[in-house]
Amino acid sequence: MVNIIVELSKYIMLLLMGIYTFSCFSIFARTYEQDQKWILIRQNVLMFLIQLTAYTVMYLKTGEMKIISMYTANFVFLLAVILLYKILYPKASGLVVNNMCMLLCVGMIMLTRLDDEKAVKQLIFACVGIVIGLIVPVLIRKMYFLKDWIYIYAGVGIGALAIVALLGKVSDGAKLGFTIAGFGIQPSEFVKILFVFFVAASLNRSQEFKNIVITTALAAAHVLILVISTDLGAALIMFVVYMVMLYVATRQPLYVAAGIGGGAAASVLAYHLFGHIRVRVAAWQDPFASYSEGGYQVAQSLFAIGTGGWFGMGLYQGLPDQIPVAAEDFIFSAISEEMGLIFALCLILVCVSCYVMFLNIAMTIRNQFYKLVALGLGTCYIFQVFLTIGGVTKFIPSTGVTLPLVSYGGSSILSTMIIFGIIQGLYILREDEEETLERKRERELRNGTQRRNAKKKTTARKPAFEEVPKQRVR
Repeated sequence: MVNIIVELSKYIMLLLMGIYTFSCFSIFARTYEQDQKWILIRQNVLMFLIQLTAYTVMYLKTGEMKIISMYTANFVFLLAVILLYKILYPKASGLVVNNMCMLLCVGMIMLTRLDDEKAVKQLIFACVGIVIGLIVPVLIRKMYFLKDWIYIYAGVGIGALAIVALLGKVSDGAKLGFTIAGFGIQPSEFVKILFVFFVAASLNRSQEFKNIVITTALAAAHVLILVISTDLGAALIMFVVYMVMLYVATRQPLYVAAGIGGGAAASVLAYHLFGHIRVRVAAWQDPFASYSEGGYQVAQSLFAIGTGGWFGMGLYQGLPDQIPVAAEDFIFSAISEEMGLIFALCLILVCVSCYVMFLNIAMTIRNQFYKLVALGLGTCYIFQVFLTIGGVTKFIPSTGVTLPLVSYGGSSILSTMIIFGIIQGLYILREDEEETLERKRERELRNGTQRRNAKKKTTARKPAFEEVPKQRVR
């Protein structure tokens, strides 16, 4: 009986996830606020049904009471996030809140399946992250001087990365961060945010050639330190983010061409200097030929995705724990194996809908600094998604970055929730701008109407003809 329920559950979750994903894009076609409201409510119901189905299956397969405890804690957490955003920020984007909760929900389901201790730690980090995320929109609205901290952003970012390069703990051939009280801290996750603010502030201040050279030099310093630390994923993210922001701000293809040329030359140089990078490239070229020399991770990832097929094996029916670092870098493979490739593709589309919302804010907000911030954070987010999924599917060499909000990682989830909090702050600023413009238009329309009415009254009092005064005869 349990096996039948497990088999049916994967199709139920696929159906629910498919409807949720369709809603992510159908909401853009709705112009009436009431229609959008019902779509958002439906998304909440679908998310909680997916969560209930998954945890029910896991409890039936294991019979452990801790599964019920994890379900209760996650249900309360997600419900609290949704309600707090609605109460504290009525103008916040409901789609961004729902997608953030859905990604957290899927990640917690798979982490509970893989390692319940990591799931508990992830929930703790998520609680801390949402507290910070709820404070960030207020700071964005109130701190008008953020655009002036150009060199503070650069100095703090370069300093933090330099400390890691000198004193950081080596993990899988790369210096990523430190371990404090059993929790790993990866500064590059937070430096990415500072980097976006630095580039946005600098390009907002001036787009003259001299300033472009200074900005590029400081941006290159960030990337160079990361390359020395062999943190290839973070280095690629910062490089791409800078190229996108530079082109949008200046509209100069020559700058982008020069940047791509320099990046290509640096990649070749890094390949010859660092054996860690050569191992990953060899594993990407043929993971089965280099199975015992670095290709094991990618090979197991491909096996898992192929085994799961379109509909998945079902929770606790596959072997995702055989994938190395499945909870961190290769969680997409674990999801594909047990929940199906269709479910995994829907997850990608949810991430894409987040990016579409980020771009929508970047295109419609009037403040140039915040426009660049929204573009940079959106590019940072979606490119990290691309690097993660591209690495586990052998589309590109594995870079060791996490899938935002889904993979296990304290620094990753905290930084991503800060990014979502910043985006919510920018969304609220955009709503404020639209309300201000609407009030201005109404005031102008009202003043224009009053002037026309006054003119009509003056015309009505004026006689049809004026009497010509008689001339006095002398």
